[in-house]
Amino acid sequence: MNLLKDNIPKLLRSLAIPASIGTLFQTLYNIVDTYFAGKISPEALSALSKSFPIYFVIIATSIGVTVAGTALIGNSIGENNKKNILYYFANLIIYSFIISIIISILGLTLAEKIFVLMKSSEEVVNYGLQYTNIIYAGSLIFILVVALNSLLHAQGDTKTYRNVLVLSFLLNIILNPLLIFGFLFIPAFGVAGIGYATIICQLISLLIILSKVIRNPLIKQITFKFFQPKFFYLKNIFFQSMPISIAICGYSIAAAIIFTYVGSFGEYATAGYGAATRIEQVVLLPILGINTALISIISQNYGAKNFDRIIATYHVALRYSFYIMLISGFIIYMTADLVPLLFSNDIQVIDYSSRYLKISAFVLPAYPFFFLSNGFFMALKKSENAMLNNIVRNVAVPIIVFYLARYLSADYNSFFWLWVVFQWTISIALLLIVKFYLTNRLYKSRAIINP
Repeated sequence: MNLLKDNIPKLLRSLAIPASIGTLFQTLYNIVDTYFAGKISPEALSALSKSFPIYFVIIATSIGVTVAGTALIGNSIGENNKKNILYYFANLIIYSFIISIIISILGLTLAEKIFVLMKSSEEVVNYGLQYTNIIYAGSLIFILVVALNSLLHAQGDTKTYRNVLVLSFLLNIILNPLLIFGFLFIPAFGVAGIGYATIICQLISLLIILSKVIRNPLIKQITFKFFQPKFFYLKNIFFQSMPISIAICGYSIAAAIIFTYVGSFGEYATAGYGAATRIEQVVLLPILGINTALISIISQNYGAKNFDRIIATYHVALRYSFYIMLISGFIIYMTADLVPLLFSNDIQVIDYSSRYLKISAFVLPAYPFFFLSNGFFMALKKSENAMLNNIVRNVAVPIIVFYLARYLSADYNSFFWLWVVFQWTISIALLLIVKFYLTNRLYKSRAIINP
């Protein structure tokens, strides 16, 4: 595919569909974990749900590394700067080692305190630590996978990572019951088995992506000198990735705040909400796939100064995403009483899960405005804009909703209706900001180049 010349709607479909399928299997992977945690006990299910804000620090760091690599390498490809492509790739690997050490230390040190802050019982804390300690010990593997894959994404290859995620999902179905419950000579690790299964799957993914990257024509000319740390490239990677990572970590804060409020209704409410969010993640997959495609296309065209294609890509992607979420919201609402049965047979867990899904259906069409507008700024190497957007949405808004709900003595349903109102407000505001940027920056830049 030629990201600089091919038809934009066709490019979006060609890139987004493999990315969406890959993310589908990544989410199904998490659903498998949730399913087997529910087979252990409601407390284990609650522990896995509450571990998500803690585990999300690794996800946020991985997204930051992916966005930095895709945008910087993609821009270099658009500029046809082969030296920068190799230096950015090599220094991205170095950066991955440094950042993984830091987050591993933080995760292993702070996880227990975060579980306690979310009002977890002692049993839930123990279950949660069995899982998160293993995940954080292997954080380097997670980050190296996405660092290597960012080169492929920058070139428009979303199929390789899709295949890796499909394989990981299939392996996880086999490994989870073996490591949780034991079999023959394999001991029963319980909740820790979910963590061990994840590390094994990630290690296999790393080996597959590495073999693909080694054969990549762009890497044929790389030598040891490119792996000598260069301040210029590390600085650019840091300032491109860290704002995104910090901002997305805000989602971890938002999740922790929500779990704290939901936890006041009991561990079964937490388990029900946590299971429902897995379904919500599946519904968001097309948007995440389109966002991946948008970043790949816009980053290369920004390097080549093709402003018309940047503007067109954003508008087409937004239109596709909005219609998809309207349909998805309708389906979620109609099936909200049935889907929770996949995760639990407890009446209370099912009830809380169903109630959340029926409310969530009304906020889904707002999400494209947020995700794609952030992707737009990331592709233009404006990570500070995306960071500010995420901090407002994932830190300021949850705090406001939390204290407003407490002031109003809001019940479970009312709390999430407040969330819907604020999410729509933020998403519309962000859409207007992007429209302003398009009018006052890109349209003017286009006029200068094409008077």
